[in-house]
Amino acid sequence: MATSFEVVHNCGHTVTHDLSNRSADRRAGFARWLAGRDCTDCWKAARDADTQSKVEWLAAKRAAEQEVAAAWAKQFDMPQLEGPEKALDWGERSRHQLMTSAYAALVVEGSWDEADWAELEEKARSITRAGWWIDQREAEGSDLLELLDAAGEGDRGTENPFR
Repeated sequence: MATSFEVVHNCGHTVTHDLSNRSADRRAGFARWLAGRDCTDCWKAARDADTQSKVEWLAAKRAAEQEVAAAWAKQFDMPQLEGPEKALDWGERSRHQLMTSAYAALVVEGSWDEADWAELEEKARSITRAGWWIDQREAEGSDLLELLDAAGEGDRGTENPFR
C-alpha cells in the first residue's frame, strides 16, 4: 500500500507527502483534500502577507483616530496628557471616545443642557493622566461624571482648579 503521495496543490506546486502516519484507508482521501489546498510554503506566505496587511490596516486606523482625537482636543482646549510616551496617544484617543460617547448620552439623548456639559468638560480637563483615560476606555458615556468625581489626586494635573 502506498504511503507517499505526489500531490498537485491548488497553488500549482507539486509536493510529495509522506502519509504513513495516517491509517491506510484515510491516505487517498487526505491526499485529495491536500490537492484542494495551497502547499505549505504558499499557505505560510499568504498567512504572513495577511498578517502584514492587518498590521498596516490597524496602524492606518489608529493614525486616523489619533488625528481626529488631536483635532478634537485642540478645538475643545483639552490639556496635554501626562504619562509614558507610549500611553499618550492611546490616552488621547480614549479620552476623545469617552467624551464623545458622554456627550451623545447626556446631551444629545439625555436631558443635559450646554451649561451642564460645560461643567463636565471642566472636570474632564483636570484629568491629565493618560492611564486614567485608558482605564476608562470601556466605560459608558453616561457614567463619565461619576468617574470624573471618583478620580484620585494622582490623576489630576498640576494646574488643577478642583484641588
